[in-house]
Amino acid sequence: MTDFSGAAFYGLVARLDELIATRPGGADGFSPSARVRTHQNGGYRSAFRGRGMEFDEVRAYQPGDDIRTIDWRVTARTGRTHTKLFQEERERPVLILLDARTFMRFGTRDTFKSVLAAKAAAVLTWVSMEGGDRVGGAVVMPSGIVSHRPQRSRGRILGFVKAMAEATQNGFGAPPPRLEPTLAEAIGRLRQGSRPGTLVFLVSDFHDFDAAAARELNRLSLQCQVTNVFVFDALEAATPRGGHYPVSDGEAISSLNADSAAVRAAYAQRFAARRDAVEALSRQRGMAFIPLQTGDDPAILLHPERMQRTRSGVRGAA
Repeated sequence: MTDFSGAAFYGLVARLDELIATRPGGADGFSPSARVRTHQNGGYRSAFRGRGMEFDEVRAYQPGDDIRTIDWRVTARTGRTHTKLFQEERERPVLILLDARTFMRFGTRDTFKSVLAAKAAAVLTWVSMEGGDRVGGAVVMPSGIVSHRPQRSRGRILGFVKAMAEATQNGFGAPPPRLEPTLAEAIGRLRQGSRPGTLVFLVSDFHDFDAAAARELNRLSLQCQVTNVFVFDALEAATPRGGHYPVSDGEAISSLNADSAAVRAAYAQRFAARRDAVEALSRQRGMAFIPLQTGDDPAILLHPERMQRTRSGVRGAA
């Protein structure tokens, strides 16, 4: 069994102590779209409006509305009948999908994508735990998919984080398996374990985002509030300025001609098409889209507004 504790493996694999160190201070849960109330353990305001415990807004009365909810003050002031809307209190678990497959084991800045993804997933896990939420999800490795039921127990959550670290080490240094789990399979597995209103984070490079994955993601978005964390490396987005570079998939070796403008354009377009496909579906289905580049601090996920900047060859966060 390989000992990954040495400094030589920094950035290549994630260690449990590194993932524990990502735990942010002062976090008390998530507040996406101002629909989450994190000061009571597990207390969330669902997207389903009805007669609940907390007032939400006033709108014009519509036939079928409960007359007991009429706001008489607003009605008297405007001359039109208005009714109150409330948010129902519902518990909402958090599910996190961590992609640590072979394609994620690449990076030119600080860490592999797989390590950055593990740290990002750990940050999301700790924030969920501090909010009193049940948190779990799925870890996708070259050897398969391991699911973790949402739990509040600190011991079980630590076990989930430990599985994230181990996923980045799974099969490390060995030839990649002939068949790895697909993104579509992973999303489908996560969807089976979710229920309406679940808060979901997908942390992946979406390298095999195909029609099947898009269908599964669309189905997931119909019942869950989804955030897609798009992990990438700058060298994926654009080639070096010039020269000939050897390229290998671990078996075959080829050459990348970065002197050719056509090659550079095609290279950049391939990445842009993948990113655009994920971002476009996110926008269409009301999902959040957050790009995360190797070299970034994973804690920036908690402050996506700080990512509004232009990167070399890549647009800023939407």
